[in-house]
Amino acid sequence: MKFIDDLLGGLFPEKNRKLAIRENFTISPDEERNAVDWMNSPDGKSVLKSVYDNFHLKKAGVNKAPEVHVLQSPYANGFAVTFQAPLTKDDFSRLFVGLGQGVLGLGYRKVSLDRKIEVEHELVKVTERYYFKPPLAAADLEKKIDQLFGNISLEKISLNNRPNYLKVLVTVYADRLYLKAAPFDRFMDQLFNAD
Repeated sequence: MKFIDDLLGGLFPEKNRKLAIRENFTISPDEERNAVDWMNSPDGKSVLKSVYDNFHLKKAGVNKAPEVHVLQSPYANGFAVTFQAPLTKDDFSRLFVGLGQGVLGLGYRKVSLDRKIEVEHELVKVTERYYFKPPLAAADLEKKIDQLFGNISLEKISLNNRPNYLKVLVTVYADRLYLKAAPFDRFMDQLFNAD
């Protein structure tokens, strides 16, 4: 009977049924180079400065567009940037790819780049995600492992093919095998070339 139910469910899906697809994907070297070039251009530098400044303003209780949300906990810190003016759709995509290249420039290694597509109640949510880890350390059991800032995930979320927000989250290792993570503020300064 389950076979018949599955067959009918595939032909006549329920309205509130949730569908999720996950896939790995790649970003071309040209797209990566274009994003880095854009980040070094006056327009890109202006967007980076705006996000960086708005992060610090948000910590002081001031909101400016594009709105930046501060994410803080004992083991994870980060921020999310809402898609709104003055950001364009192209800026948003270049910011995602460019920040990914910036994380690589901090000495990290890319572990994955994946996309998750979810459909629920006529809403299509697409999450593109980079995941980075600190470089592998030599197997010297006498020394603690340098975790740099911790693990880094970078997500770009779109709803119904419209950018929604971009999130950067740094999660630290609390294990005694690791050195203490470098401060998140230093991560922000280095990622946004503000130091």
